[in-house]
Amino acid sequence: MEPVLRLAVREDSAAVAELGRASVLELFPAFHDAVETASAAKHITTLDPALIDDGTYYVHEVGGEIVACGGWSRRNKLFNASTAGADDRLLDPATEPARIRAMFVRSDWTRRGLARAILTACTDAARAEGFTRLALMSTLPGVPLYKAFGFVEVAPAELPMPDGVVLAGVAMERSIEENTQ
Repeated sequence: MEPVLRLAVREDSAAVAELGRASVLELFPAFHDAVETASAAKHITTLDPALIDDGTYYVHEVGGEIVACGGWSRRNKLFNASTAGADDRLLDPATEPARIRAMFVRSDWTRRGLARAILTACTDAARAEGFTRLALMSTLPGVPLYKAFGFVEVAPAELPMPDGVVLAGVAMERSIEENTQ
């Protein structure tokens, strides 16, 4: 069966969180120790309901199962666990980049273009709202995907989790006008 890309609904939240936790537990140990992986699995995988409410979060569904998810935001929050300095204000498309958020793909569905399709949908939707740039805060496992989609590294970052654990990350950006291939 072919995956179907659709906007997420509130009823998808538990499945999205489960997919995110499974992805973190599988991918993070190659980049992070056990404490960092456990913290990430707890704190970066709970879906921000504003993404669904704003109509900016997508899922790929196959046979009733969510196998990939991700979205974008027009709000000033860079990643799920971010709380310090975050606010819920709407970004100004003329001067600020839209945010790519909460991308996860189930391990048996990787390398099939699902993440790229979600990123393309996000790019097209942000462009339609007047944004000219995208920004994201990548965890280390996500950097290769984002680079392949045209994002460039802006700066290394430290991502503080609510439990005091700090993850290594990378701030990345790209122009929306670039080819999404």
